[in-house]
Amino acid sequence: AERTRARKNHSKDAMGKHTKKVHITGKYGVRYGASLRKQIKKIEITQHAKYTCGFCGKDSVKRDAVGIWTCKGCRKTIAGGAYTMNTPAAATVRSAIRRLRETAEA
Repeated sequence: AERTRARKNHSKDAMGKHTKKVHITGKYGVRYGASLRKQIKKIEITQHAKYTCGFCGKDSVKRDAVGIWTCKGCRKTIAGGAYTMNTPAAATVRSAIRRLRETAEA
């Protein structure tokens, strides 16, 4: 009886509790291939991250749904990208609008 108990504890201790490389994509196991899981890892990390609110300055903006981001501090809802709050296209548009506004004022 003691022998089986010792063997069970040994196998339990040998198992790891966390993933080393795959992190958030460990839930997919060996499915879908390594390259796709790497791409998904990048996307899921950005979509679950907290972002800084442009209104109150707190790091409390989280994704509610696709393109909808809400600040828990000031309760503002912001339209953004599907996986990140700010997209490269939005940054380009903002800089173009700022440039046009400056030329109109001058």
